[in-house]
Amino acid sequence: MPFGVGGNARIRTNISAENAYNALELSNRDISNRQLRLSTGKRINNAADDVAGYITSRHLHARNGALRSSLLTVGDGFNITNIGMDSLDNIYSLMVTIKEQTAQAASGAMGTDEKVALAKAAYRMVEQIQTVCDSTVFGGRQLLDGTYSADFYVSTNARNELLTIPISLEFDNPDYDIRGNYFNVNSMRAGDYFAGVMGLDMTDFYIVGAGDDMGIFHTDRIGQTMQSLDAAIQNINKAATYLGSISNRFTSQEDLLKGQITNYNAAISRIEDADVAKEQLSLIKSQFLQQSSLASLAQANQNPQHFLKLIQG
Repeated sequence: MPFGVGGNARIRTNISAENAYNALELSNRDISNRQLRLSTGKRINNAADDVAGYITSRHLHARNGALRSSLLTVGDGFNITNIGMDSLDNIYSLMVTIKEQTAQAASGAMGTDEKVALAKAAYRMVEQIQTVCDSTVFGGRQLLDGTYSADFYVSTNARNELLTIPISLEFDNPDYDIRGNYFNVNSMRAGDYFAGVMGLDMTDFYIVGAGDDMGIFHTDRIGQTMQSLDAAIQNINKAATYLGSISNRFTSQEDLLKGQITNYNAAISRIEDADVAKEQLSLIKSQFLQQSSLASLAQANQNPQHFLKLIQG
């Protein structure tokens, strides 16, 4: 801290001028810092401004960046669940149509030709189910081929361990709670697993013909065919419900992440950002001190001149 020093009659040293100069330097430095904060809008522009605050804000920035990345991952999870649910809804509608055609064939008023026509029409729906399954793709992977499984990173804990939400569209996923066997579409091709049925190969619709015993449309078998189709519809709905529950988790996680990102931004702002009104007041104060230091320095530099007159001849 500066001290007022007497003995100003000494001309070899000018302590008053040095004090004024030091005060001027402090004022200039403070003015420079205040102008930097006002121009950048930040209270902490480098680690020297606030060592502890600098470390804390950098940790918060890193955490916030990770949360933003996880928010993008949640969006990918939404895409998976939405695409899957849409395809399963389409398959459900097709299965309902197949069941309706089978119910028509169960009518005693139907002749052989009519039953064959209904079976062929049902098989066209079976082919369309296969098309839906084959075309349900995301990220270069089939979603409904009974093998899709992925973990979606949605956050990290305090130890930086990944927190994930898994999606399993594998045919043996216990969450489906599927009962019975699984039907075949063209020898168990992709997408056959999401409609479990009891003792029914969907290709049997294609082989129903006038020359046989009507196969799965035979009077003795058509009841089992109806039961199998009903089980398939229920299992499709279970798979869609599973995806719906995962989608709800993603919705909750998205809301959580957005709130956390906002709160972290607020925390970073409180630590880093400058209070413009306060900085402007401090700047005016430093500018006043700068001017007064300049005036004091000018006066102090005049003191030796006065005392030199004592030794002038």
